[in-house]
Amino acid sequence: MKLKIINFDVKYEKIFFDLNIHWLNEYFFVEEYDKKILSNSNKFIINKGGKIFFAKLDNEIVGTIALMPTTKSNEFELTKMAVSKVYRNKGIGKILLERCIKEAKNKQMKRILIYSNRRLENAIYLYKKYGFKEIPLEKSPYKRADIKLELNPPF
Repeated sequence: MKLKIINFDVKYEKIFFDLNIHWLNEYFFVEEYDKKILSNSNKFIINKGGKIFFAKLDNEIVGTIALMPTTKSNEFELTKMAVSKVYRNKGIGKILLERCIKEAKNKQMKRILIYSNRRLENAIYLYKKYGFKEIPLEKSPYKRADIKLELNPPF
Protein backbone atom coordinates (compact mmCIF):
# COMPACT_ATOMS: atom_id res chain seq x y z
CA MET A 1 0.00 0.00 0.00
CA LYS A 2 1.27 3.44 -0.91
CA LEU A 3 0.17 6.63 0.85
CA LYS A 4 0.13 9.87 -1.13
CA ILE A 5 -0.81 13.35 0.02
CA ILE A 6 -2.82 15.09 -2.66
CA ASN A 7 -4.31 18.55 -3.05
CA PHE A 8 -7.97 19.46 -2.93
CA ASP A 9 -10.12 18.45 -5.84
CA VAL A 10 -13.82 19.27 -5.89
CA LYS A 11 -14.57 15.58 -6.49
CA TYR A 12 -13.34 14.92 -2.93
CA GLU A 13 -15.42 17.66 -1.27
CA LYS A 14 -18.04 15.17 -0.01
CA ILE A 15 -15.32 12.93 1.43
CA PHE A 16 -13.87 15.96 3.24
CA PHE A 17 -17.33 16.58 4.69
CA ASP A 18 -18.01 12.94 5.57
CA LEU A 19 -14.66 12.22 7.25
CA ASN A 20 -15.01 15.29 9.45
CA ILE A 21 -18.67 14.71 10.33
CA HIS A 22 -17.92 11.11 11.37
CA TRP A 23 -14.96 12.23 13.50
CA LEU A 24 -16.91 15.08 15.14
CA ASN A 25 -19.84 12.81 15.96
CA GLU A 26 -17.49 10.22 17.42
CA TYR A 27 -15.67 12.61 19.76
CA PHE A 28 -17.92 15.65 20.22
CA PHE A 29 -20.85 16.97 18.21
CA VAL A 30 -21.23 18.86 14.97
CA GLU A 31 -21.53 22.59 15.57
CA GLU A 32 -23.19 25.11 13.24
CA TYR A 33 -19.76 26.58 12.45
CA ASP A 34 -18.53 23.12 11.39
CA LYS A 35 -21.55 22.64 9.12
CA LYS A 36 -20.99 26.05 7.53
CA ILE A 37 -17.31 25.38 6.73
CA LEU A 38 -17.69 21.71 5.78
CA SER A 39 -20.73 22.30 3.57
CA ASN A 40 -18.86 24.78 1.44
CA SER A 41 -15.15 24.17 1.89
CA ASN A 42 -14.43 25.57 -1.56
CA LYS A 43 -15.92 28.94 -0.54
CA PHE A 44 -14.52 29.19 2.99
CA ILE A 45 -11.11 27.56 2.53
CA ILE A 46 -9.93 27.16 -1.06
CA ASN A 47 -11.30 30.39 -2.59
CA LYS A 48 -9.84 32.42 0.30
CA GLY A 49 -6.31 31.12 -0.30
CA GLY A 50 -6.43 28.12 2.00
CA LYS A 51 -5.46 24.54 1.32
CA ILE A 52 -7.06 21.16 1.82
CA PHE A 53 -4.97 18.03 1.62
CA PHE A 54 -6.04 14.42 1.43
CA ALA A 55 -4.24 11.24 2.41
CA LYS A 56 -4.84 8.74 -0.37
CA LEU A 57 -3.99 5.11 0.26
CA ASP A 58 -4.00 3.23 -3.01
CA ASN A 59 -7.29 4.57 -4.45
CA GLU A 60 -9.03 5.39 -1.17
CA ILE A 61 -9.11 8.75 0.63
CA VAL A 62 -8.36 7.87 4.28
CA GLY A 63 -7.65 11.28 5.82
CA THR A 64 -7.80 15.02 5.37
CA ILE A 65 -6.58 18.30 6.84
CA ALA A 66 -7.00 21.99 6.01
CA LEU A 67 -5.22 25.30 6.37
CA MET A 68 -7.99 27.89 6.55
CA PRO A 69 -7.19 31.62 6.35
CA THR A 70 -8.05 33.69 9.41
CA THR A 71 -9.03 37.36 9.35
CA LYS A 72 -5.35 38.33 9.79
CA SER A 73 -3.05 38.55 6.80
CA ASN A 74 -1.01 35.44 6.08
CA GLU A 75 -2.26 33.64 9.21
CA PHE A 76 -3.98 30.27 8.94
CA GLU A 77 -5.91 27.92 11.15
CA LEU A 78 -4.96 24.28 10.94
CA THR A 79 -8.37 22.64 11.01
CA LYS A 80 -10.61 19.80 9.93
CA MET A 81 -8.07 17.02 10.41
CA ALA A 82 -9.78 13.66 10.27
CA VAL A 83 -8.55 10.15 9.57
CA SER A 84 -10.85 7.24 8.81
CA LYS A 85 -11.28 5.12 11.95
CA VAL A 86 -9.82 2.02 10.28
CA TYR A 87 -6.58 3.88 9.47
CA ARG A 88 -5.95 5.71 12.74
CA ASN A 89 -2.74 5.19 14.74
CA LYS A 90 -0.77 4.47 11.58
CA GLY A 91 0.98 7.85 11.31
CA ILE A 92 -1.38 9.34 8.72
CA GLY A 93 -2.28 12.33 10.92
CA LYS A 94 1.44 13.01 11.41
CA ILE A 95 2.06 12.94 7.66
CA LEU A 96 -0.88 15.30 7.03
CA LEU A 97 0.42 17.68 9.72
CA GLU A 98 3.91 17.62 8.19
CA ARG A 99 2.41 18.49 4.79
CA CYS A 100 0.65 21.53 6.30
CA ILE A 101 3.83 22.72 7.99
CA LYS A 102 5.72 22.33 4.70
CA GLU A 103 3.02 24.38 2.96
CA ALA A 104 3.27 27.07 5.64
CA LYS A 105 7.02 27.25 5.11
CA ASN A 106 6.70 27.38 1.31
CA LYS A 107 4.06 30.13 1.50
CA GLN A 108 5.99 32.03 4.21
CA MET A 109 2.97 32.07 6.49
CA LYS A 110 3.25 34.23 9.61
CA ARG A 111 1.46 31.87 11.97
CA ILE A 112 -0.59 28.69 12.20
CA LEU A 113 -3.29 28.42 14.86
CA ILE A 114 -5.06 25.36 16.21
CA TYR A 115 -8.22 25.27 18.31
CA SER A 116 -8.57 21.91 20.00
CA ASN A 117 -9.75 20.10 23.08
CA ARG A 118 -7.58 18.69 25.86
CA ARG A 119 -9.46 15.38 25.61
CA LEU A 120 -7.54 14.78 22.39
CA GLU A 121 -4.31 13.99 24.23
CA ASN A 122 -2.61 12.26 21.29
CA ALA A 123 -3.33 15.18 18.96
CA ILE A 124 -2.11 17.77 21.50
CA TYR A 125 1.06 15.72 22.03
CA LEU A 126 1.63 15.59 18.26
CA TYR A 127 1.12 19.34 17.83
CA LYS A 128 3.53 20.14 20.65
CA LYS A 129 6.07 17.67 19.24
CA TYR A 130 6.06 19.76 16.06
CA GLY A 131 6.63 23.00 17.93
CA PHE A 132 3.13 24.31 18.56
CA LYS A 133 2.91 26.28 21.82
CA GLU A 134 -0.15 26.78 23.95
CA ILE A 135 -1.43 30.36 24.05
CA PRO A 136 -4.41 31.95 25.82
CA LEU A 137 -7.74 30.93 24.40
CA GLU A 138 -9.94 33.88 23.52
CA LYS A 139 -13.52 33.42 22.39
CA SER A 140 -13.29 30.55 19.95
CA PRO A 141 -15.50 29.81 16.96
CA TYR A 142 -15.84 26.28 18.42
CA LYS A 143 -17.79 25.50 21.61
CA ARG A 144 -15.70 22.35 22.13
CA ALA A 145 -12.37 24.22 22.08
CA ASP A 146 -10.61 24.51 25.42
CA ILE A 147 -7.05 24.97 24.15
CA LYS A 148 -5.41 27.13 21.49
CA LEU A 149 -1.96 26.53 20.07
CA GLU A 150 0.24 28.43 17.62
CA LEU A 151 3.26 27.76 15.48
CA ASN A 152 5.41 30.67 14.36
CA PRO A 153 8.24 30.78 11.81
CA PRO A 154 10.71 29.38 11.26
CA PHE A 155 8.69 26.27 10.47
